[in-house]
Formats: sequence, C-alpha cells, structure tokens
Amino acid sequence: MNSGQNRMWRFAARFCFVALLSIIAIAIPVSSQEQTSNAPPAPGPMLAQGTIELHTTDFDLTLVRSSQTAAALRPKISPDFDFTPSDLLVARSQDGYFHLGDITLRLRAGDSKEWKNYSTASKRAPVTPLATSQSRLAAADLAPTLPDGIPLQVTRIWALENGHLVLRFVFKNTTSGSVEVGALGIPMIFNNVLNERSLEEAHAKCSFYDPYIGEDAGYLQVTRLNGKAPALLVVPDGKTPFEAYNPILDRPGPFGAKPVFIDPTPRGITFEGFYEWMVHSRAYTENEWKGVQEWNPATSITLKPGESKTYGVKFLIAESIRNIERTLSENQRPIAVGIPGYVLPSDINARLFLNYSAPVKSFAVEPEGAIKVTKSTQSAKAWAAYDVAGNGWGRARLTITYTDGLVQTIQYFVTKPESEVVADMGRFLTTRQWFVDPNDPFHRSPSVMTYDREANTVVMQDSRGWIAGLGDEGGGGAWLSAMMKEWLEPNKEEIEKLEQFVDGVLWGGLQYQDGPHQYGVRKSLFYYQPDEMPEGFYRSDFDWSTWTSWNKKASEQVDRSYDYPHVAAAYWILYHLARNNDDLVTNHPWQWYLEHAY
Repeated sequence: MNSGQNRMWRFAARFCFVALLSIIAIAIPVSSQEQTSNAPPAPGPMLAQGTIELHTTDFDLTLVRSSQTAAALRPKISPDFDFTPSDLLVARSQDGYFHLGDITLRLRAGDSKEWKNYSTASKRAPVTPLATSQSRLAAADLAPTLPDGIPLQVTRIWALENGHLVLRFVFKNTTSGSVEVGALGIPMIFNNVLNERSLEEAHAKCSFYDPYIGEDAGYLQVTRLNGKAPALLVVPDGKTPFEAYNPILDRPGPFGAKPVFIDPTPRGITFEGFYEWMVHSRAYTENEWKGVQEWNPATSITLKPGESKTYGVKFLIAESIRNIERTLSENQRPIAVGIPGYVLPSDINARLFLNYSAPVKSFAVEPEGAIKVTKSTQSAKAWAAYDVAGNGWGRARLTITYTDGLVQTIQYFVTKPESEVVADMGRFLTTRQWFVDPNDPFHRSPSVMTYDREANTVVMQDSRGWIAGLGDEGGGGAWLSAMMKEWLEPNKEEIEKLEQFVDGVLWGGLQYQDGPHQYGVRKSLFYYQPDEMPEGFYRSDFDWSTWTSWNKKASEQVDRSYDYPHVAAAYWILYHLARNNDDLVTNHPWQWYLEHAY
C-alpha cells in the first residue's frame, strides 16, 4: 500500500469515527411503546389449516398452508436457527401482520389520478393453491386475500432455480384498460424483533438486516446478532430492481408520517420495524415522499390489457459474514467497493473497484459534475479500478450501466476538504451546541449538548433520559465528538471550553468525585421527576411512561459499563494534549488527566 493509500485509510478511520459520534449526537424525539400484555396470544384464522414443509439445498422452508407465506426459514447448515420471527408466529397470525411472501401494491386504472392500495396482509383469506412441480415448490392465486376489484391477477410462486430458493410474483392485467403499478413492495420480514427478549435470547434468535439500495445490483444482507454463520443474502431474481426501502409503520410517525400499510408489531427502541423492498415507488413520491430526494429515481410500470410482468427475489446463503462478497460474485452479482468509502472530501483521491462479469458501458452522475470518475491505470485481479474525485457539497448518485443492461447505483456524499470539515464540526460543537445556564436544574452547564438539527436547538428534554442528560451514546456523543476533534486538530479556544466542561460538569457531576460511588459514571444528568419540578416543567408532547424516562434515582445509578469509556476517552485526550503541547491545556497538569483516565 503506497503513502497516498495509507493517508486515505488513516482519514477513513478518523472521519468515520468522528462522523459516527456526530451522528449519535443528533437526536430526534420519538416515543416508545412497550408491549405490556402477558396473556397468551390467540392463534389467528390463517393458522387453522396448519403448515407445509418444503426443503431445498440451502433451506428448510415452512409455509402457512392457508396463506403460503413463510412460517420459518431455517438454513440447513444451522437448522436450529430461523431467519424469520417464527417464535412470534401465533402472536402475529391475525389480520394486518406481514410475513415473508406478502406483497403491497398501489395501482391506478385507465385515466384515474387516484392510487388505490392493496395488500395481501390486510384481510387474510385462504389463497387458491396452484399446480406444483419439482422446480415449483408452491404456488397460489392471491385473489382471495386481496381486496375485491383489484385489476390485476397476482400469482405467487416459491420456486427452485439452479438449486436456490426464489420467491416470485406474476402480475397480469385482467381488465380491458391499462393499469399503472405505481408502487410494488416485497416486505422483508426477518427476526429483528428484540421486544421483551433477554440479551442471551436476542443473540440466539435475532438478526439485523441492511439494504444496499442499488437498483439491479441491490441486495439485502441478514446477519445474526451473535455474528455466527450463516448470513442470508436476498438478491434480485430477474429484473427486480431495489429502487427504495420503505418502512412499514405501526402507527403515524412522530412528524406526521402517513402510513400506507401498517404492521401492528410495536416499533420502538428494541424493534426498528419491518421494511419492504420497493421495486417501484412513484406513487409514494407523488404523495407521502413528495419533495424528498430519493436514493434512486422513482418509477412505475403500465401493463396493457392481458400483459404480464414477473418480479422476484432469490435467497442465498453465505457461509460466513466474511464470505458475503464472494457469495455474491459466485452468483453473478455485481460488487462495488469504494476506498476510503462513500463520504468523499474534495481533497481526497478516492478509488472505486467493480467486480462483475460484464464490462462497464457507461457512467452517469447526478448532479452533473458532482464527482468525476476516470479509469485507473492501476487495477487488481478481476476488479476494474477507477479514480473518483468530488466537487462541491452534497449527495451525488453514480449510475453504472453494464453492457448486459444491468444498472447499478452508488451513492456518494461530497464534502469540503477533510481538514475544513473537522474544523467546522469543532466550531459547531463548541458554539451552536455549547450550553451555558448556571441555573440549569440538572447541572449540565457548561457542556456540549445533544442538538436537534431539524429544530436547530439544543435538546433540553427528551423522554429518553440520556439524550438530554449527557449520558450513554446518544447524550455523550456530542461532547465526546468535541474531544475527539481536538485530538485531531487542536484549537486553543475550543479546548478552554472543554476544560470548563470537565471541571464543571464531568468531574463531580456526570462522574462522582467522592462518596461510595467515587469515579463511578452515572447514567444521565437529566431525569424525569415531576414531583421535584414546577408544574408543567416537562414537555407534554413526550410519552414519559416508559422505562426510558429514568427518574432521579435511576439516573444516578452507575451500572452502565459502556458509559465509562466515554469519560476515560475525554481525560485521555486532554492528557495527550497537555503532555505533548505547551499552553494548550492549563487547568490541570497532564498527570491529573492521566490518573482520571483510568
């Protein structure tokens, strides 16, 4: 690796670390609703006919017989694990709950301007089974579980293709007029439901899944919380672009988001919700997403009378997380790797490596001129290498078209030169996010506080106590980001403020300086204790009834082990600056900070 590449790697590590902390510091108020009923759930009518067991090379697939949606998807190499929330199947067997194999549609027929919404989950009814074969494991006409009057015939097929499991949908226009498909979503229902689970149970049963919203090259990776093998990859079957990624809400969002399709599984801190793979999304951009810059251009498709269109996704197994890219390549999926990443300072010479069986036909950049892509003189085996340079500020989309017609999109964010970005961050943290109020009842002054960028103000209250209390990741990220910035690019004026924070808030406030908990780090300085505050002190638009709204006693506890590295890092940085520089740190000698760091 040459010196230029070394510099890029160093910057990548530095920038990503600081950027992560900055993101953590930006909070948007939400309320969390926990499940409170412990009564055993009643099975829904969809379970009355039992299940069907199917087997492929990679999976043991269980379908609910009446709906032909997935009840379980177990990898053969780890048969005790299930990628779907099968342990919640009974609780989620009533109308309205989405399962893998469901579909959502927004259609308009003829000259109509109004989009009509259709979902196979809204009101369950047994689907009509169709003929099967060796490669067609299960098939059904979905008309019984779709609203009356839908202008399309929808057929779902669970198939085998080259040994791989495929979920496929066929849409046929059965009317005498044209039908526009303005939104087509395939809900990705995997077990990321951590609600009411212990840490051990969540690690054993649950997964997180992450999308690459890259059009024809897009895919979803599902990785187990415990990091063990295998990983699940969901990739397009045929021409099924990953155009957008749509949350399936359980209720209207905190800023008035209008849910089109709802899944009642309660979203909150321990469940971020289910999402759907959007093949088309024009209906959303004309309504709920109007005026929002999407990852990819919104599309729709118009079916003429009698015309059919097929979409689907394929399920692949990667034997380890490290083998995800190899698995994609072995299955003829395009791979892109950006170095140092996809946040692109304008003074960095970045690289883009592409691995696909077909050559690149063309590049297109939006906005035009935001990035420049040129063929690199240096290449790697099986990889096409390109030099990438940014120009300006903001999001940029690179669209790659290959000679076989496949379209891949890559999203960049172009910034100022790296040194200017870091300087801007330090200035913002120690001015706009700098909070001074000697009368603050929670003794958070002076400090770098969490900031609400939409409201452009410091977050003084939040139902998640730590966000407004300088604690945990969400509350500590702001002041720790400011500390990290000084390690990279020291500024005397900013350091003086952080010294005030250490002496006035951190030592003796967030961290006990004496007593039985000496050196212990409390969970939060902010707390919810209405009997100690004037009437109406706490905001009425927050839900203060959940576990996240710590009272004073809870906020003073010192049992959050991951709070301690934040405090140690702050002391260590000031030790480092005091030890290696003259007159930057003046409140204490370097020995004081070193002693407090451990």
